[in-house]
Amino acid sequence: MTIHIESLQIDTIIGLLDFERRTRQRVYVDLEATYLYKKDHFIDYADLCSLIERELTISKYELLEDALIGIKDKISILYPNIEVLRLKITKPDIIKNASVALSHKWEL
Repeated sequence: MTIHIESLQIDTIIGLLDFERRTRQRVYVDLEATYLYKKDHFIDYADLCSLIERELTISKYELLEDALIGIKDKISILYPNIEVLRLKITKPDIIKNASVALSHKWEL
């Protein structure tokens, strides 16, 4: 099975620039997770959304790279039945005429 979470909007402190450290900015998180489904071992997408939101809100990452790895680390511990995980974080407002994003795929 593959679970998809698209455009999870989170207001958080993320980035290196002074104004990014002071003011929350909107980011979007996309997740794709392939997992071994068994009747009593399903993945609750609402729980995944809460985990991602909590991680980005509490940790206040400077780099998107570190944020992706932090989210991946939490998910891989709590959901050992996930075999492949793809994450993407988009910053839609940091550049006036573009959205920027970073993504990575792990085989766990």
